[in-house]
Amino acid sequence: MKPFEPLDIGGKGWRIVVDELIVKTSVGLYEHEHVAPQPVCIDASLRYREMPQESTDGLIDYEAWCNRVSAFLETKPHTRLLETLAVEIAALSFEEWPALDALTLTLHKPKIREGTKRLGLELDWRRADYVAWRMQADALHAAAR
Repeated sequence: MKPFEPLDIGGKGWRIVVDELIVKTSVGLYEHEHVAPQPVCIDASLRYREMPQESTDGLIDYEAWCNRVSAFLETKPHTRLLETLAVEIAALSFEEWPALDALTLTLHKPKIREGTKRLGLELDWRRADYVAWRMQADALHAAAR
């Protein structure tokens, strides 16, 4: 896992760090990737909006986050792009954890290419990025009706 850089100068705030959550899901562009689920490795940095609180709204439960993301990925239909998975995980995270202010997700498929240790992508989103994405997705959905 790479070290996470502070989102703000001064590095203030709390984060939950998830290192190499491995979940099998159906993802990939190539025909052979449609045959069976394959492992996807997720590193996550989940940043709090404020000081963590004991209440449900003020807490990011890392065990619950890992379980929820795993269940989501294990049961969803085939997705062609890791980029789509990253956005879906980010949206799920912001929707279900009000205390979440920002996140960094790194997704890769282990051993996907000979000669590489990791080959994947990274997504950095703040809550404002999620809100903008949600508004755009809702507008597209409304227009399609």
